Amino acid sequence: MPTYDYECSACGHRFDELQSFNDPLLTKCPKCKKNKLERLFGGGGAIIFKGGGFYETDYRRAGEKADAGDAKPETKADTKADAAPAAPAAPASPPPPPAPAPKAEGGGGSKKTK
Repeated sequence: MPTYDYECSACGHRFDELQSFNDPLLTKCPKCKKNKLERLFGGGGAIIFKGGGFYETDYRRAGEKADAGDAKPETKADTKADAAPAAPAAPASPPPPPAPAPKAEGGGGSKKTK
């Protein structure tokens, strides 16, 4: 249901009201009780999308069969990666050199002397 903005032309009181499309217009001001209420034009009647957005898996593609739910759902990160080409990354620093391997000296560490 959309939210509509109203203003009383008698007292200047402004408020918004959540109404169905089929509900009649309000005419009586809740503050001064006069029948001078007018509905305003504006963004109140528009649809507002809240939340993270829509996922590619919300709707099937044309010609695609419904699967039994065994596929993993895509996440927002998956759809963003598919939608936009990857930007060239800044040159990364080279990885650190590997640590030197310990020297093996004939199985056990200490040598027998004769």
